[in-house]
Amino acid sequence: MAEFVQVITTCDKADDAKKIGEELVKRRLCPCAQVSGPISSIYWWEGSIEKSEEWYCIAKAREERFKEVERVIKAIHSYEVPEIIAVPIVRGSDDYIFWMKEESYL
Repeated sequence: MAEFVQVITTCDKADDAKKIGEELVKRRLCPCAQVSGPISSIYWWEGSIEKSEEWYCIAKAREERFKEVERVIKAIHSYEVPEIIAVPIVRGSDDYIFWMKEESYL
């Protein structure tokens, strides 16, 4: 199992994605988060294909803290079923991994 994961969610407003990232970093659940977008999303929702403009929030976290990160995202997120997925970080520069460990001490 990977020590760190990238937790990804999408939001319909840039401000919401920033709020989630800021809250995760403030609570020291993640050493950093990035917001990017807009992106074009196409997905099934309630029996129809939907299209929308969204923003990514990508946060790095220790894998063991995923459930805490998920709880914070769900508490803030406006979607009924937000995308919350974790992708393992299998490699990274030694300096960056060290920095993540130092900033994820709680």
